[in-house]
Amino acid sequence: MVNILHQVGVVAPLADVHRAVATPEGVAGWWSVDTAGKSEVGGRLAVRFGDDDGFDLDILESDPAGRVRWRVTDGPAEWIGTQINWRLEQRGRYTIVQFTHEGWREPTELMHQCSTKWATFLMSLKALVETGRGRPAPDDVQISDGH
Repeated sequence: MVNILHQVGVVAPLADVHRAVATPEGVAGWWSVDTAGKSEVGGRLAVRFGDDDGFDLDILESDPAGRVRWRVTDGPAEWIGTQINWRLEQRGRYTIVQFTHEGWREPTELMHQCSTKWATFLMSLKALVETGRGRPAPDDVQISDGH
């Protein structure tokens, strides 16, 4: 198994960052405006990118002290069964965001592209919590062929 790993520091309280990754409204502010679902463990987030693309994510963990974990249950075949983990730690005025998208079976071309896209979305998250405005899809940074 292989994983996508990223880390970014944001100048914002941990509670604000947790809200941005743990609620449908927060996720809509940095990943995709077309996000709906629940915030509670056992619930599901639906994140869509146009008519055909998107993901369903089961919420496995949501701890306001600094953890959020999702399991992908629908989306591209390579994503299904992978987990997306957020670890948040307050360090002075920064919240350190450690992001892991784990459980990829092999480092495919899609995984490489997703790693770059996750980096752009983490910068969108940073902008959201620091300035109040992220760059969620459909206004996200395009890296190749409409993605």
